[in-house]
Amino acid sequence: MSRNYSYGRQTIDNDDIQAVIEALKSDWMTQGPTIGSFERAIIDKFGGSYCSAVANGTAGLHLIALALGWKKDDIVITVPITFLASANCIVYAGATPDFVDIHSKAYTIDVDKLEEKIKNYAKQNKKIKAVVAVDFAGQPCDWKALKTLSDKYGFQLVNDYCHALGAEYYGDSKYAPLYADAVNMSFHPVKHITTGEGGAILTGNKEVDEKVKILRTHGMTKDEKYLTKNDGPWYYEMHYPGFNYRITDFQCALGISQLKKLDSFLKRRREIALFYDGAFKDNEYLETPAGGGGCRHAYHIYPLRIKFNKLNMTKKEFFASLKEKGITGQVHYVPVHLQPFYSDNFGFKKGDFPAAEKFYEEEISIPMFPSLTDDDLIYISGAIKNIISGSK
Repeated sequence: MSRNYSYGRQTIDNDDIQAVIEALKSDWMTQGPTIGSFERAIIDKFGGSYCSAVANGTAGLHLIALALGWKKDDIVITVPITFLASANCIVYAGATPDFVDIHSKAYTIDVDKLEEKIKNYAKQNKKIKAVVAVDFAGQPCDWKALKTLSDKYGFQLVNDYCHALGAEYYGDSKYAPLYADAVNMSFHPVKHITTGEGGAILTGNKEVDEKVKILRTHGMTKDEKYLTKNDGPWYYEMHYPGFNYRITDFQCALGISQLKKLDSFLKRRREIALFYDGAFKDNEYLETPAGGGGCRHAYHIYPLRIKFNKLNMTKKEFFASLKEKGITGQVHYVPVHLQPFYSDNFGFKKGDFPAAEKFYEEEISIPMFPSLTDDDLIYISGAIKNIISGSK
């Protein structure tokens, strides 16, 4: 039997398909009532006061940056181990990106190193504008500590929550908008729920939400409180340039259907993680994700660390061996500060963030999606251990 396991995969059933069909049969393809229904469902599930569904998670980060007022000479910090968009949104706004290394066990932003960086900036009579903290892999950051620093030093907090839908922080699955000024979500097919492409922004700030909603539709508004005049019901104005970052009604119909299944998806993801934890326990060549810290992991991915320095095998060779066995791994991520754009334009270099660089050298994301069976997990974990045994 041929096997083909990717690191992530959507789970679509007949209810999802029927929801999309019903939306396609309706009078609305886009800018219709299903979008608002999806936004309300997101608030009900994840907290916050306001929600704007958008075209994708990258669009969400871009709109957050603009709605929070980032501009030239503002310094905004994120982590090197994240998708490019977490840093690119800073550049989109014209601000200056900087990075803080990850915690070597939690893989999220190291709060002690963040405060150290803030103090170093203060010595130069500079202060940071914001921090984009990433709940990497589904592990919440140390949000209490981040909020304390935010209050102490007066910077904005953004939660890049794309990996963490359904995670819990001290027993609360609605923690994200409690600590952050804005929360960004992604509904890409490999995420916990999908709308195909799609994303959403949660916030407790009405002004931020209003600006996001204008910016996602070309900067256009018909709201009388913003108009300089009103020629009639057709009339609109644009006070600043926006974007076509809208999402469709049929995507939101899929999102509503998927959201109803999130708890079952999370249950299975956690079962899979527990299986992997047991399968790789006490293996001196492997390190499983730690979790903990008052958090309940959501396991968007399962980042397995492999001690290649102890093996007679490179990471590239390990990938090839996995592929031969029908397993397609992934790496999350190539450190952003080592990307040519960031090294060429901002002077970052190898050695700047050693925990992130070490993580990149060792990390492989192995298959993690709800439709994996126990037999699949036995095969995948066995294949990994066999490859390692053959390379000692």
